[in-house]
Amino acid sequence: MPDEQEQQHALGHDDSHIGKGLFEESMGPGSSFAHLYRGEIHRMKLWRERLDRTSNWAITLMAGILTWSFSAQTHPHYIILLGVVTLSIFLCIEARRFRAYDIWRSRVRMFQQNVFAYALDPDGGVVDENWRQKLGNDYRMPNMKMSFEEALAHRLRRVYLPLFVVMLAAWVIQLTAYADTSNLLVSAGIGSVSGVVVTTLVALFYVGIMAITFRPRDWKVNGELIPSEVTGWTRPDRDDA
Repeated sequence: MPDEQEQQHALGHDDSHIGKGLFEESMGPGSSFAHLYRGEIHRMKLWRERLDRTSNWAITLMAGILTWSFSAQTHPHYIILLGVVTLSIFLCIEARRFRAYDIWRSRVRMFQQNVFAYALDPDGGVVDENWRQKLGNDYRMPNMKMSFEEALAHRLRRVYLPLFVVMLAAWVIQLTAYADTSNLLVSAGIGSVSGVVVTTLVALFYVGIMAITFRPRDWKVNGELIPSEVTGWTRPDRDDA
């Protein structure tokens, strides 16, 4: 009795040929591969814009909170702390978007490293001999390439750490310059919560984001410029001797 594949072939439903030969070694720039690459570039661009939009919201919110907080001495200092909490929410949203953005960017980088770079300079070889298999598996089952903590570190280094530092400086200035007392621990109190507790929580938060930002790690992201990788780089056409 014929098996299922032979039955499908007899009925004209054999789909085993679909996709065969689309990405041969002799493919040209007008092939299906070029269309696939343009599609991945488009996806990457859209997610890049979503990241920028979140950053713009965070900066606009911070500017509004600081403007209102320093517009009168009677405004409470904890509004700045609420701004820090809101910035943290934006940071988490942007880290989640960055992980999704990295899916498309890692594919684009795989194309550039193993296809276009090889086409321009065949003597350089390919970066990953198994890039076709990895790319195929990624299309079958897309997955995040980096952890949420690494995504937080990237966004902190690029955007959010300076914003948090500005908010901390503004909070300290308001406590020392605008409060009735020059004692930071006394001025930091919020209602029934003592200033010691508030100051301790703020200190722990900033120690945490500093640890996430500067902790030594093996970066998983593909395509992001890591400061340690560009330090000491010299242009090939420059002679420093």
